[in-house]
Amino acid sequence: MDVRARVVTVSDRTARGERDDRSGPVAVAALTDAGFADVDAFVIPDGADDVERALREALAAGVRLVVTTGGTGVSPRDETPEGTARVIDRELPGIAEELRRRDTLDKPHGMLTRGLVGTASTALIVNLPGSPAAVATGMPVVLSVSAHVLDQLDGGDH
Repeated sequence: MDVRARVVTVSDRTARGERDDRSGPVAVAALTDAGFADVDAFVIPDGADDVERALREALAAGVRLVVTTGGTGVSPRDETPEGTARVIDRELPGIAEELRRRDTLDKPHGMLTRGLVGTASTALIVNLPGSPAAVATGMPVVLSVSAHVLDQLDGGDH
């Protein structure tokens, strides 16, 4: 698939080198296995400004699918949805609801994720929680709709 994808792990501790990124590689592997030929990954600190900056940089680089991991909870620095809201043009709440539903089947704390999903220009942006299990549960949902969303953004028919 000739579509650029990017995974952005949002974590203060990982950005400082205090903890390995365990969720980002799960998303990268899922995208690669699904046939995305151009997948890159970055780690950034928590915070709405850093998330907004990373998303805008991805869009400027021509990335069509951005998956963030982390920063979707209720801790004071969990501001991934706030940064994402500054960038997306149209929210896709049905996808976010399905991601929460599936994550909650595995553990009740899945209800606490505040992740957003939406489009920005010609890209799909998806916020996933930071746990590797939540990413593994969420990526099949993302992959099941991403091609259709991107086709629609390009003017494709229903």
